[in-house]
Amino acid sequence: MPIIPATALIELAPKGILNAAINLGNPVLAQLGADGQPQGVSVALAKALARELGVELQMITYDAAGKVFAALAGGQWTLAFLAIEPVREQEIAFSAPYVIIEGTYLVDADSKLKDVADLDRAGLRIAVGKGAAYDLYLSRTLQHAELVRADTSAAAVDLFIEQKLDAAAGVRQPLEKAAAADGHYRVLDGHFTAIRQAMAVPIQCTAAAAYVSGFIERQKANGLVAQALADSGQSPLLVAP
Repeated sequence: MPIIPATALIELAPKGILNAAINLGNPVLAQLGADGQPQGVSVALAKALARELGVELQMITYDAAGKVFAALAGGQWTLAFLAIEPVREQEIAFSAPYVIIEGTYLVDADSKLKDVADLDRAGLRIAVGKGAAYDLYLSRTLQHAELVRADTSAAAVDLFIEQKLDAAAGVRQPLEKAAAADGHYRVLDGHFTAIRQAMAVPIQCTAAAAYVSGFIERQKANGLVAQALADSGQSPLLVAP
């Protein structure tokens, strides 16, 4: 059992409660179980951290990563699970990643677009979830294509279909699920970015940041991350090195 610095405990669990933001918008990391309760690798990590700290866990669910980030200003959480992004690093301290997933595109089955590099062309319109890691990445890197934003990642797929856009950007696994459910669509091979999912705390919480950084490395090493992925139907190969 590691030594828990008093400052880290206060920063993570003021009043003895760990307020953890759980993003249900990324089904690789968190989903609602049959009992209606959150489950998945981020939930397993939050529970493990609360046990280690000896505090109560309160999970606050969101349907999009952008909403998790926006809730930081109101002090709604002391711990979150988000993708590492330069824009977020101005206000958030991240651990090393615990999961790495691919950002790619969903297109029409008969689309002439064959490679992720084909998407950065003038006149192409791509649906994205507002504030998602891939939205932030594509906003920095695309020079010609237009991003069309939906409130959530799931809504971005609906927007792509309803408005007959050229593609929907997102995490590979849910896009593959959408394609499997409807043969009119397919997912491109390759990826435009590797999305590094990490534990996150407010940037001013330096003691908490140091503690969760060590915590996440221990959970990767002891197999908790791989087991939690497998238990929630995800590939344990997604565990970050």
